[in-house]
Amino acid sequence: MQHAGGVPLPAPHGVGGGAAGWSAPAPPPGVPPRPQGHPVAPHHPAPPPPPRGGPPPGWIGPAPQHAPAPPSRDTTGHVRLPPGGPVPVPAPPAAGAGTGTATLAVLLIGPAGAGKTTVARHWASRRPVPTAHISLDDVREWVCSGFADPQSGWNDHSEAQYRLARRTCGFSARNFLANGISCILDDAVFPDRPVVGLGGWKRHVGPGLLPVVLLPGLDVVLERNAERSGNRRLSDEEVAGIHGRMAGWYGSGLPIIDNSKLDVEATARVLDEVLGRALSSPPAW
Repeated sequence: MQHAGGVPLPAPHGVGGGAAGWSAPAPPPGVPPRPQGHPVAPHHPAPPPPPRGGPPPGWIGPAPQHAPAPPSRDTTGHVRLPPGGPVPVPAPPAAGAGTGTATLAVLLIGPAGAGKTTVARHWASRRPVPTAHISLDDVREWVCSGFADPQSGWNDHSEAQYRLARRTCGFSARNFLANGISCILDDAVFPDRPVVGLGGWKRHVGPGLLPVVLLPGLDVVLERNAERSGNRRLSDEEVAGIHGRMAGWYGSGLPIIDNSKLDVEATARVLDEVLGRALSSPPAW
């Protein structure tokens, strides 16, 4: 009696190890004879080893996992960034197209409460090409212990941290631009204070930086400042003083947007139109 695969079956269990009249067949070649009276397990040849690079034949489980090859310097995570350099003036877009798909660097200037950060972030998020938003105040506040708050008085420490934040923002902007990503920075730059004026931004970013002033009315900035909290909220006297000094941008040749009666969406749209014109005829500064 044989198994369907051709391997002999063991003898039926009984007295003397087999049924009456039953005789065990001869073992196949290469298999030692079994002792009488003891059944033997069927002989099955060992399965062949699975082929290298794939699962064995008939495998129905998940594919075997192999350790990934270590990444090379040319793969994601090991990309060598091009060195950041001064951003040149980009080519002007088509007439009436705003900034289009131009890669550009923008500096949005304005007093506290003008809406610089909100408008800059909104403009950056609505562009059809990759665009980053860099806020100087956010970078200054990376200093957690020992932060020199200008509200406590402008001194050597606050000025040093301001300069350091500006250089960091400038490096970040050049790094984004070197990789084809536009950027918009926002900062309260004073026209009557050269030490922290536009010259520093031009040195850190490049001559292609496009400055635009966001300057709503005093009543608007006072109302927006009142909605702030923490060290971003200033006294009414400070807000009025900053707003008055920002009025010095009139007559400077820089484009100025009065967003007193504009919401964020409308202000961002006007900003894009102003920047489109500035690309065609960059302001002298």
